[in-house]
Amino acid sequence: MSGAAAEGSSAALSTQERSDRHAEGRSGVTGRGADSGSELRRAQIVGVGLIGGSLGMALRQRGWIVTGTDTEGDRGARALEIGALDAVGIDTRAEITFIATPAGSVPDAARRALQNPGVVTDVAGVKGPIAEAVADPRFVGGHPMAGSEQEGLDGADPDLFIGATWVLTPTDHTSPDTYAAVQAVASALGANVVALPPARHDALVAVVSHVPHLTAATLMNLAADAAQEQGDLLRLAAGGFRDMTRIAAGHPGIWPDVCLQNRDGILQFIDRLVSELSDVRRIVAERDRDGLLKMLERAREARANLPSGIPDPARTTEVRIPVLDRPGVAAEVLTLAGDLGINVFDFEIAHSAEGDRGVLVLVVDEGASAVLRESLSTRGYRTSGRSPGP
Repeated sequence: MSGAAAEGSSAALSTQERSDRHAEGRSGVTGRGADSGSELRRAQIVGVGLIGGSLGMALRQRGWIVTGTDTEGDRGARALEIGALDAVGIDTRAEITFIATPAGSVPDAARRALQNPGVVTDVAGVKGPIAEAVADPRFVGGHPMAGSEQEGLDGADPDLFIGATWVLTPTDHTSPDTYAAVQAVASALGANVVALPPARHDALVAVVSHVPHLTAATLMNLAADAAQEQGDLLRLAAGGFRDMTRIAAGHPGIWPDVCLQNRDGILQFIDRLVSELSDVRRIVAERDRDGLLKMLERAREARANLPSGIPDPARTTEVRIPVLDRPGVAAEVLTLAGDLGINVFDFEIAHSAEGDRGVLVLVVDEGASAVLRESLSTRGYRTSGRSPGP
């Protein structure tokens, strides 16, 4: 993972320096530095909206050369103007491609990107259907859980991923080297990387993202309808209402694909939400003061226990796991950590000269290492642990 450390400390270069050292081997590229050298790391972004634009800015700040495309022709020029891209077009020698399009178009875009030699990931909010459609060793699904009320490039922010959870969803098809490469880049952008199986990701984001967004939109629409009859209603919208409906201001264009592709998870949780609201209605209707207080206290305690950030990286431990070279072994170990709620701050594969075995190295919070090692042991893995050092 030495490349990640170097990447994280790289200072952004001036436009002229970047142009002088830009990558060769590019197809249909226009923009700054389209015909220069090959010393810098290169990234390709497909779709330069909010997330794609933020990725471009963040990577360029760290010294990468970033090329991008978008189906809306004027977005490329705008992305160049605000510093989200170095060039518009396809970099056939990019070491990593980010697919930042609506979920429904990710599989086709990923397959096109895989015609070039680099690794490929995406940023869509649904992972199961994409993982089934793109079963390639050089692809790993991803979902940076970050956003903004501002739409498209107007909301692009190079600091968007700092402190954000970035889910990666390796499968049996995912090469450990692919996971390591994408994890290193996401971590270097300041994100907290978590590995989950695609189906589990979809079930969880239905709870923490998809249904909350639909609920906020529904509540906002109810208020808007009431405001037509009571003109002063929205004037009374105080902080609580604004906080709860804030996400309803997000760009609606991504949500049809998300809701269709994660339909089962969303419907299941909507049914549970309706049931819980029915219970709340009953409590209020019966004037059950104690029941209402109990419900509110439980919610307050759960809200207070939400994770507040990443532990100090200085308090970390390496968990080293000898493994045979077999399909799915990295995904099995990484998703186990994700299921246990353990953040993997860094990930490396030490390959053996024998060719059929190696060592997976996971850097985790020292307080979580014992739990992870015990869980791995029950699954037949032999582990060791040590401080990763300065």
